[in-house]
Amino acid sequence: MSVKWPGEKQDEALLRKAFDVARRSREAGDHPFGSILADAAGNLLMEQGNGYTSEGHDRTAHAERLLASRAARAYDLAFLATCTLYTSAEPCAMCAGAIYWAGIGRVVYGQTEKALKAQTGDHEENPTLDLPCEHVFAAGQRPTVVKGPMLEAEAAKLQEDFWAKRT
Repeated sequence: MSVKWPGEKQDEALLRKAFDVARRSREAGDHPFGSILADAAGNLLMEQGNGYTSEGHDRTAHAERLLASRAARAYDLAFLATCTLYTSAEPCAMCAGAIYWAGIGRVVYGQTEKALKAQTGDHEENPTLDLPCEHVFAAGQRPTVVKGPMLEAEAAKLQEDFWAKRT
């Protein structure tokens, strides 16, 4: 199946919407991560902030995993294969697995896991896995297109001063 993915300008605009979700998550007292799901035309279908605090200190409640689970329940595989998940930070191995199993066809992310790890350190609430999501997707049997990092400096600002205040 050949999908016409959004162009650079639309990707940037939609990625910034994911950044807005991350900002709202932070303002609500949660970890500063956000994701959105868009169809092939760029229409916003779902959004999800991090759920660590709001989901009862669930360490697996990453924005991408929560969104992938919701999307898998709401849409069929054929449709999700034409959708893009935009996210403020590169999906960790757990989230990449959830995105793969949900069947989402494309991921666009802001900050890399490597840069996030350097910025957050070894914080107990964010023991970052420095494993590129492409490695997880490459082990699968269906393709997942990855674009990123994009707007990485903007994405890094979402994390600024957050982790030092949570000690």
